[in-house]
Amino acid sequence: MTGNNTHAPTTPLSGTIMCQAMWARDGRKLAEFYATALGTKVTQAFPNEEGEEVAFAFRVNGTMYLFYTSPSYTAPEWPEQELPFHMDLVFDDVRAAEEQLLEMGATKPGHQPGGKHWTVLLDPSGQPFCIHGAR
Repeated sequence: MTGNNTHAPTTPLSGTIMCQAMWARDGRKLAEFYATALGTKVTQAFPNEEGEEVAFAFRVNGTMYLFYTSPSYTAPEWPEQELPFHMDLVFDDVRAAEEQLLEMGATKPGHQPGGKHWTVLLDPSGQPFCIHGAR
């Protein structure tokens, strides 16, 4: 545990993930990319204080995926920089999925640390994500 709180909770936590949020230069484009990859559509848009739509969302199995537009966003320099997090997606036909994801704007970096276990792709914002075959 970190911080000043040295007392252990008396009741175990049992939270669930309500939302996964990501940033990109074009939140709508990234939301549409992942929505398509996950077999759904973007269903919500949220405005900023000026009324411009800057965040875009969809839900899968009760979890919201939210993608913010940030003009100052820069993609991580992977693999040189460590990632704070990334997504792993599973597909029944991983080869066909890879081909379709590349057609949708993903790119495949030369660095592939997963060997035969997973493939790393970069989404349209330049963030790495992994794809796996169904197990």
